[in-house]
Amino acid sequence: MKLNYKQMKNLITKYDQKIAKWMRSWSILAIRISFGIVFIWFGVLKLFGLSSVETLLKATAEMLPLGTPGFWLIIIGWWEVAIGITFLFKKTTKIAIALLFLQMFGTFMPLVLLPEIIYCDGNIFMPTLEGKYIIKNIFLISAALVLGGTLYKSDQES
Repeated sequence: MKLNYKQMKNLITKYDQKIAKWMRSWSILAIRISFGIVFIWFGVLKLFGLSSVETLLKATAEMLPLGTPGFWLIIIGWWEVAIGITFLFKKTTKIAIALLFLQMFGTFMPLVLLPEIIYCDGNIFMPTLEGKYIIKNIFLISAALVLGGTLYKSDQES
């Protein structure tokens, strides 16, 4: 059986719509689980002193008025575990997003406070590995916005 252009286009559109529907049905759960895994994992690494960003975190914490860098490493580790756990449950998603945004404030501090560690030769367009680690958090913020946007139905959807 030979398909003409219109039939082929309709067939492709039909399967494209099925794939998009499947993606819509699983995307929010995938984001929630991904957040949970990443934040719990990275938090636990900090708690056991195994994080690859421990030096960066401690250098940033040295500039804080309260506590020691080791103290902040533990606090941030538990904070990240809490973020991960609260993302796993729909009822605690608002808490997770609030915790994430508070944490992001601290995460972005080295971009300003430690440019010698974050940028190659002071060039803001050439981040070091540590700089890239921080900048990629823009994706986490975007995913949190997407997830947060699903929490309420608008008047138009009701």
